[in-house]
Amino acid sequence: MEASLEKRYASLREAESKARELFRAIEEKGIIRSGATEKQINRDIYNLAFEMFGIKKYWHKRIVRAGKNTLHPYNENPPDLLVTEDDIVFLDFGPIFEDWEADFGRTYVLGEDPVKHKLRDDIAQAWEDGKAYYKSKPDITGSELYAYVCELARKYGWEFGNIHAGHLIGEFPHEQVQGEEVENYIHPDNHIPMRDPDKNGLLRDWILEIHFVDREREIGGFIEHLLSVD
Repeated sequence: MEASLEKRYASLREAESKARELFRAIEEKGIIRSGATEKQINRDIYNLAFEMFGIKKYWHKRIVRAGKNTLHPYNENPPDLLVTEDDIVFLDFGPIFEDWEADFGRTYVLGEDPVKHKLRDDIAQAWEDGKAYYKSKPDITGSELYAYVCELARKYGWEFGNIHAGHLIGEFPHEQVQGEEVENYIHPDNHIPMRDPDKNGLLRDWILEIHFVDREREIGGFIEHLLSVD
């Protein structure tokens, strides 16, 4: 069991490490740019991921959101926007590496708007705050962690932008195994301890998502990565 657990952790770490490498390359190549549409940037990232890792499979839809579209959570499908010179953009990609899922999201700011820069920095710090809170409470439930990240949004001067704050991650396809029940999400109605095994007695690992928004300014910021595996 211990060897199997270590293999699982190693596989999840490796998948996330490759996702981080992909996102570094996205930045270095200037793929996130003004004058391109969200769909164009999405296609450029898909091509880069294939070039770097041979990735064709993603376990969820690939998301590039700019401007007012950054207000929209994952489940929504706003119309394609053109990225502008002073824009805010976030990415949410779920590449599959050797049958192990990664889920990685980051926010980027084009230009010098201090409010957008604050939003980008606040979500990064809030993610670390959320992880520290998770680690400090061995019996924490999904609902408790969701309530905490909503408090963090208020603390930093924003609104939390989604109905959940993360989800299970694992060996592809985890969704077919786990389903869409709230206990598989960091959700206000999930009162099961996050460290409890699933209904099949298997370990559960989690992605933490932070999505803060300012509806008046029509901007949002998003960050996500592995919560339960250091």
